[in-house]
Amino acid sequence: MTERIGIVGVGRMGLAMAQHMMKAGYAVTACDISPDHLNQARAAGAATVATPQEVAAATTIVILGVGYDSEVKEVMYGTNGLLAAMKPGSVVAVSSTVSPDTMKAIDADARKKGIGILDAPICRGAAAADSGTLLALVGGTPEIVARMTPVYRTFCADVVHLGGVGNGQVGKAMNNFLLWVNGVALIEAGRLSEAFGMDLLTLRDALLISSGGSDALKNWDNVSFTWALKDMQIVADMADKAGLSLPIAGAIKELVKDGRRIKKTNPPAWTGRKPGQ
Repeated sequence: MTERIGIVGVGRMGLAMAQHMMKAGYAVTACDISPDHLNQARAAGAATVATPQEVAAATTIVILGVGYDSEVKEVMYGTNGLLAAMKPGSVVAVSSTVSPDTMKAIDADARKKGIGILDAPICRGAAAADSGTLLALVGGTPEIVARMTPVYRTFCADVVHLGGVGNGQVGKAMNNFLLWVNGVALIEAGRLSEAFGMDLLTLRDALLISSGGSDALKNWDNVSFTWALKDMQIVADMADKAGLSLPIAGAIKELVKDGRRIKKTNPPAWTGRKPGQ
């Protein structure tokens, strides 16, 4: 492979992505603030370095798999960051979930240095990362998308081009908004069904072949609400910028705060699995 890949953030998702890329024949250099994550990446066959700057020196493409806008900005702009160190013609792909405005600002700064940007948040969760069947919702120029698609195809079953930089994050925000609408509704629907003596496993089977089915119900055990508040804050910020009143989004933003606690402690048993099992 002519491309040399770097990945900053080799936690649960990033490590699986790196393993698929290496299996496909790419040389991968990993960076993470966690020594444990770096040890796991090294054991999987990746080269490891201490800073994003060192990743930039060793690679032609860098994928970001960190968690928050602030972390993406630190990796890009901070001391030993990518932007100052990457060579013209290199590409940074942001597979973190961040605001569309963050992506557009990074793209504008990167263009001045001749660096390409792929806006590439990923969907479908940890199980899909393990099996290499993630979905990437990408934004970028046709040239950058064409260059990056073979790389993303190593760990994605689907790569959908939604337009320019920023549009990938808009698509991910809408995906997550609808996920958490369903997640909150499943807590309430489960509680109501239990109050009427319904067996949730039987009801779940019926709903999954009916109009009440959802991916959240299908994969209820993996709906953790861990990132829900962050996701809904992005949606709320987008709504404020657009000057739109979105009362459902506002309600879900508040309800997911309790959703994480409920899911950890006493969720409706849509799959029969109890917390900790």
